[in-house]
Amino acid sequence: MAILLIHGGAGTFTAGRDEAYEAGLGAACEAGYALLTSGSTAVSAVIEAVRRMESNPEAFNAGVGGAMTRTGDVELDACVMLSDGSAGAVGGVRTSRNPVLLADLVRTTTPHVVLFGAGAEALEKDPVANDELKTPHSRAELERWQASTRALTGTGTVGAVALADDGTLAAATSTGGIVGQYLGRIGDTPIPGAGTWADARTAVSGTGKGEAFIRSVACKRVSDELAHGATLEAALHTTLTGLVTADGSGGLIVVTSDGSFGYGFNTPAMAYAFRAPGLSEHGLSRSAGVRIVRT
Repeated sequence: MAILLIHGGAGTFTAGRDEAYEAGLGAACEAGYALLTSGSTAVSAVIEAVRRMESNPEAFNAGVGGAMTRTGDVELDACVMLSDGSAGAVGGVRTSRNPVLLADLVRTTTPHVVLFGAGAEALEKDPVANDELKTPHSRAELERWQASTRALTGTGTVGAVALADDGTLAAATSTGGIVGQYLGRIGDTPIPGAGTWADARTAVSGTGKGEAFIRSVACKRVSDELAHGATLEAALHTTLTGLVTADGSGGLIVVTSDGSFGYGFNTPAMAYAFRAPGLSEHGLSRSAGVRIVRT
């Protein structure tokens, strides 16, 4: 029954980098699924998949290579949540290559759910200077934004959801935010229910316009729709419509306790990968809508 489904963001992807996205997705999914099928927990699998993507600035906007604020800083957010209700999250982290690991430390070593800024950074065992999180690509993206009149954008938030053989579920999400955001902006990723959610029924990770995910409590809405009798396909459609109503767009990945899983998005493209018994796939989908891989 072991299932791992990951995403590498939804939106408009940088031209010419498809190969990097696909390679990064495949490697991260393989690493997480290897843990899941060797007896590790669902949370270990999602953390490993997300950690791999955070460490891959060639493709993703999380960890190293995170989007730069309008003041030229990198501020990172992450969240981990399990079907037992435990959750940990960090926001505005400036000194960590892998904020998903800090999020799990919040969950396992503190009485809190969310720590921000210096409080979260105090958990980092190997802090780095903020400049070490910047890459030529992220600097160029900020320069292009500064020279243009385009709206705030971001692509490459990463996430993972998993179902383990013991029936437990976990979700993890990590992001570098959006290019040109205000210093101190917190998006949906570290807010349980908005950008990340897990309960006894579902594990969900989102990517897209964070403010809309917050306004519509998007990830928890998927679970609520299922609780009220909706199919997984209908729950995803309703939640995506809710993002539009909240003046946004994005994508979601979902796995349920009965082994159903799928994803949906209403942006130009979404990066995804999954592994399950007899199923293996990764790539960029440019056909917006909902896809239920297994019911």
